[in-house]
Amino acid sequence: MLTATIGLLGAIVYGAADFLGGLASKRISPVRVTAIAAVSGLVGLLVVLAFGFGRWSVEAVLWGALSGVSGALAISLLYACLAIGPMSILSPLTAVVSAIVPMTWGLTTGDTFGALGFVALGLALVAVVLVGFVPEKGAVRPSLRGVLMAIGSGAMIGVFIILIDQTPADSGVVPLVMNRSVNAALMFATALVLWLLSRRRTVGTRPLRTAPPTSGWRAGLTLAIACGIIDALANTLLLIGIRIGDLSVMGVLTAMYPAGTILLAAVVLKERIAPVQWLGLVLALVAAGMLALA
Repeated sequence: MLTATIGLLGAIVYGAADFLGGLASKRISPVRVTAIAAVSGLVGLLVVLAFGFGRWSVEAVLWGALSGVSGALAISLLYACLAIGPMSILSPLTAVVSAIVPMTWGLTTGDTFGALGFVALGLALVAVVLVGFVPEKGAVRPSLRGVLMAIGSGAMIGVFIILIDQTPADSGVVPLVMNRSVNAALMFATALVLWLLSRRRTVGTRPLRTAPPTSGWRAGLTLAIACGIIDALANTLLLIGIRIGDLSVMGVLTAMYPAGTILLAAVVLKERIAPVQWLGLVLALVAAGMLALA
């Protein structure tokens, strides 16, 4: 019961972080949002680590750092595939792949369920697809490139979850600290390269101008910082769930992260939740209850 509750709660918190990141990306670039969020999340985790919640070891550092690489790849591919579209297909595809990868790994490395458990996992996968569905008018068939990027993003999210599961039980938040450190370094390096390329293109065409800070930029910075802290909280919930429960269960329930995004969008932005998404939310609760019983 506790694992299912933590899994659903973690999914909602992940969705909240994505919601804030989406709002921030409307004001500053997605790459900068990701880099800033990585740093703010790292600061929050370092505060937790300072209170003794973690033990350093070679294994914790190695697996945590590798998870940072997979996380950076997942985010980059996710942004790229959603930019290509259509989101109505690629978003749930990413989510369901991110559920299948750790679920398959967990089932092949020792997770066991009765008949009810397997039915619940299947129902949860259906819920992942429905919750992640983004209705679009006139959506077209996705390109092969978009599909491959979506699969790659989902696979890297799944790999991130598997790598975190490999860390020692007494490592606490150390793997997450390493994850954030590597993630921040990679994203800031990417942001720097993109800035240098844009500056190079600008030179020779027109004089460079430094735009003054705007309230929109400051708002984006605040949202990005909040996104990072909340995402770090979601990662912590994922880590706790993996420690006390099954990897396959946490992998599937965490993949329901779009639930948090659409619920916040409905409350804050007054966006309409599609009937198919309501169905997905209901199925998610039913699946979580079945997993708790299993």
